[in-house]
Amino acid sequence: MKIAITGANGFTGQHVTQFFANKGFQVHAISRGAARFATQSPIQYHSCDLTDMPSVEMVFDSIRPDWIIHIAAMSKPDECHVNPENCLLQNVQATIHLGEAALKYQSRFIYFSTDFIFGENGPHGEEDQAAPLNFYGESKLQAEIWVKQHIPKYVIVRPVFIYGPELPGSRPSFIQWVQKQLLQGNSIKVVNDQQRTPTFVNDICEGLETIIVENHNGIFHLAGAEIITPYEMAIEVANCLSLNPNLIEAVDSSSFPEPVKRAKQSGLKIDKASKVLNYKPHSFAEGVRKSF
Repeated sequence: MKIAITGANGFTGQHVTQFFANKGFQVHAISRGAARFATQSPIQYHSCDLTDMPSVEMVFDSIRPDWIIHIAAMSKPDECHVNPENCLLQNVQATIHLGEAALKYQSRFIYFSTDFIFGENGPHGEEDQAAPLNFYGESKLQAEIWVKQHIPKYVIVRPVFIYGPELPGSRPSFIQWVQKQLLQGNSIKVVNDQQRTPTFVNDICEGLETIIVENHNGIFHLAGAEIITPYEMAIEVANCLSLNPNLIEAVDSSSFPEPVKRAKQSGLKIDKASKVLNYKPHSFAEGVRKSF
């Protein structure tokens, strides 16, 4: 089975690429520029500008994949706020290009969305009313709407606050930042008034495999089961790695003025994924221990 994965140079994309390659799938990794990871069989790397339809058509005419997993996105809310035109190009237009390629080559399509399409009062279920608080969330919602309207048997996956092992060439996740600061003896301030359901990246990979192998469609929340704050996450990292938790100070979000609004009480419910996909995420402590 051939799987095309966009955003393969990013944290989540690289993990998904390596996971499916290790499972024996024929993987076509797609991203901008050169590959940031070692490419060897069964991974084939393709440089592609997803905002340019001729570039997309050229790559997908050669691949003709069975499944497309579209992870690539402009995912920093502050950058999307500052440059909304580029945000729409990267998050909406690129999704349309890939969706049209999926239709042309009869590929199944998995769109990676986000909990940012929702507002407050989380955790949210798959069918809860969308109410994005910032332009990043709005752009991802617009792409979701297009996918629902145009792709038969679409799949939309929504994760939250993804973390996991740092792979060569990828950026570190939040837990690696905490580890580095504490190892250096640095005091850090971490917000304690925002609730999330942090997602271990390996759990996402296993959920995706079930979706593909069992040929599911629809919307699935692939997140963690625990509702915790970034401060509580940082304390857990310190405890799991036997580092000094006294270096971590709990603060509220007003300590870090940001140009965009973020939900205080976010997170996603995973009841549907648990029932339909037999999705069983690791606890946050287990995920941290498996990340180092």
